Amino acid sequence: MTPKYRVKLSTEEREKLQSVVRKGKAAAYKRLNAQMLLKADESEMGPAWKDKDIAKTFEVSIRTIERLRERLCSRGFENCLERAKGAGRKRKLDGKQEAELIVLTCSEPPEGRARWTLRLLADRMVELEYVDGISHEAVRRVLKKTKSNPGKRRNGVFLPNPTLNSSATWRRCWRSTRNLTTQTCL
Repeated sequence: MTPKYRVKLSTEEREKLQSVVRKGKAAAYKRLNAQMLLKADESEMGPAWKDKDIAKTFEVSIRTIERLRERLCSRGFENCLERAKGAGRKRKLDGKQEAELIVLTCSEPPEGRARWTLRLLADRMVELEYVDGISHEAVRRVLKKTKSNPGKRRNGVFLPNPTLNSSATWRRCWRSTRNLTTQTCL
């Protein structure tokens, strides 16, 4: 199968890629991308390897090479070595909406419920028209970022367990039984 996007590098582009490979100070992904583009080059100077051979040599998937070829053709030579920027995760709530969510979380749960659930919080945020729509997973992410989890020990909900200092207990026991052959203490 012939690739949809063909790599034909000019002499200048080949020299730039070779300098990235030789330099040794480039990021590993840039160096790998440069090496793969040099092998995929179909110009007179290039070896014109097939995608499966490149994938086997550099231990990447064929789809990775296809995406690299596509990036070269669509974004240009200067941007093809960079990592592909994903759409990323957009924030569902701004600061004010997050504050409203936290206030809602700390309020009394609805009648018939012992506590708030993530789905109940998401539904109530929509009911109160703080947001147009939000999933329970987005609510979870926001609450995970905050330290408002009332069940955590460090928030003072749980009383600390009194623990005996084992080394102090051992010292006291050892001193009292120093001359005995068996040292048993509780």
